[in-house]
Amino acid sequence: MASVTHVPHDESEHERDPAHRPLPAWLRVTRGESRWASTGAVLTAVALQWLLPERLSIHPEWLLPALEIALVVALIAANPVRIERASRLYRPAGLVLIACISAANGWSAVRLVIGLVRGEEGADAAALLVTGGGIWLTNVIVFALWYWEWDRGGPLARMRATRAYPDFLFPQMQSPELAPPHWEPAFPDYLYLSFTNATAFSPTDVMPLNRWAKMLMMLQSAVSLLTVVLVVARAVNILK
Repeated sequence: MASVTHVPHDESEHERDPAHRPLPAWLRVTRGESRWASTGAVLTAVALQWLLPERLSIHPEWLLPALEIALVVALIAANPVRIERASRLYRPAGLVLIACISAANGWSAVRLVIGLVRGEEGADAAALLVTGGGIWLTNVIVFALWYWEWDRGGPLARMRATRAYPDFLFPQMQSPELAPPHWEPAFPDYLYLSFTNATAFSPTDVMPLNRWAKMLMMLQSAVSLLTVVLVVARAVNILK
């Protein structure tokens, strides 16, 4: 008599066949991402740069903040609520905006480091910590914007699911059963990635998968480490 294989009553053929499982949201076409988290981060970075001492800013000190605000207004006008409509100039404008913030913060960081090495910065420990903290926080925002804009082609490309292979592997991608069906990475996820990389100086739970992602994370860790070490060391020396 032929044996009969018993299939548990709570496991249907549909559940056991991976081919019938719905694609996770990050692999299919979805609604555009809300623009307010990324816009808030950009405005925070502009405000932090505006509050830096004049000696650490690119002159004239109003030029880059004014350009950044103009680009933000243009991006909001193109996609007021959600990032859904593409144009030939939309993504280049976003990249120019991030590049401007990066250039301004990089200049400030270099000027601060040079001043610390020469002994020209750090007469006041509290002011030094505030200045260094502002540059460090802007650095976190800048790299979050780069990660968000480049991963799988940026928010518009992710919305259209034009690229199957991610540049960053989030835990929800590895264990989709632990996330809701509509989960997909958004700007707060990239901000978390940037913050943890800047504090741990290495990847934590989000893994870079290709070379550009690894190099970008390595650069962020180097900048963050250099800023923190020099600023904290100088502040401790002053307090002594």
